[in-house]
Amino acid sequence: MIQNVSRSELILVLMVSLTVALVSARPYAGGWNDGSRLAVVESLVDFGTLSIDRSIFVDPARAKRTGALPYDPRQPFLMESGTFDKVMIEGRFYSDKPMVPALLMAACYQALEWIAGLRARSRPDLFVYAMTIISSGLAYVAAVLCIHLLGRRILSGSSRAFAVTISFALGSSALTYARQVNSHEGLLAVAAALMVCLHCLPQRLLQTPSPRGLLAGMGLLTGLGYCMDFAVGPLLLIAIAPLIIYRCRVIGRRGLGMAALFLLSALPLIVLHHALNYHIGGTFRPVNTVAEYLFWHGSPFNSSNASGPWLHRGIWRGLGYALELLFGKKGFLLHQPVLILASLGGIAVMLRKRALLPEMPEMLFSLAWSGAVWLVYAWGSNNASGVCATIRWFVPLLAPGYYVLLMVLRYRPDLYPEFLALAAGGMLLSAMMWWYGPWMAMVPGYWFIVGVTLLGWSMVVLRRRRSPGSIR
Repeated sequence: MIQNVSRSELILVLMVSLTVALVSARPYAGGWNDGSRLAVVESLVDFGTLSIDRSIFVDPARAKRTGALPYDPRQPFLMESGTFDKVMIEGRFYSDKPMVPALLMAACYQALEWIAGLRARSRPDLFVYAMTIISSGLAYVAAVLCIHLLGRRILSGSSRAFAVTISFALGSSALTYARQVNSHEGLLAVAAALMVCLHCLPQRLLQTPSPRGLLAGMGLLTGLGYCMDFAVGPLLLIAIAPLIIYRCRVIGRRGLGMAALFLLSALPLIVLHHALNYHIGGTFRPVNTVAEYLFWHGSPFNSSNASGPWLHRGIWRGLGYALELLFGKKGFLLHQPVLILASLGGIAVMLRKRALLPEMPEMLFSLAWSGAVWLVYAWGSNNASGVCATIRWFVPLLAPGYYVLLMVLRYRPDLYPEFLALAAGGMLLSAMMWWYGPWMAMVPGYWFIVGVTLLGWSMVVLRRRRSPGSIR
């Protein structure tokens, strides 16, 4: 089901989401996470090195005479210490974040420096604001556009597609992560674009057995996603490659050749990612997984809180933590309640309509990638992603989650009132997260809002089941 999307409709979504991004971006770093990323950008362009020792985000005292602060003025600790998201290698500090996104931001910063004379050290406020718009802000806009395109292609009515778009743009954690520099929003945009491509791929394969441009673009996006997160990115490649091979082999009859094109398109960025890791730390794996680099004198990290190995005291503690990631005080599903409907409804649709569900492979991919990310972080972490709104690692999973949600609303349109009830609670939670920003401890009144939302959803479910024409 493909709906024609008018240019004026796309322009409307573009302008509204861009306005939200421009209003949301902050002119200062809000924590260690974005401070570490910004330090790399500044150091690359202004000092020609990946080492961040001289950055104002590592040593904020270097910017005290500028009249603007590199960090949130309400966080004096940050102004005293700078970012702690760093590793020490041979006596020099480096960011512990993936480097490829920083290279892309550095290219934009270099252009701004040439054109407008902007320098981070003299105007940290303008530097941070510009980098936030260029990275998280534009990623937010792209993700909103992609979700709207999916909605118009999957749902029969434009009003329902707009409702889902509004829910995503203003009722999910995508909104708050547009406020500061981070790679989670960027990976969300990549994932949303890939979901559009995956949905269009079967039809393109029917039209032409060799959609080289589409597959090369999907490979490039997957390679970029691989470089944005040390766990979520590689799992994306592992999950999507079999789907590409399956679709190309079953429909296009040229599975291996098209799969090779996809993988070769992803390869350059993947190689660059690992080459940078090796250049910095002499290892192809993430530098923050090397204990001697991460546990420097004064580091807040140690063997009890560094992500990677099993950190739980027993299997039941581990299971409880896994459930907490979804349903606890930072639970990802409870912070965007529509994903509860997507999860339960998606499984039900797949079971009931499995013989007549052409999108079954894409839905399986969505659940597999999301489930793998959840299990990996449930195994290898114990701090619920630190001080941040909900689970920041899971933000990219909004894209496959909303894809499944759209499929649920397509095959079960009677669930639309339930979607509206859950979306209303999600918008209230999202507004609170946006107000306080992504580096917050917990939404004020969180359990009350969640309780009211779930109660309202339950009442809608009971009303639907009592109605004589309800679908069971």
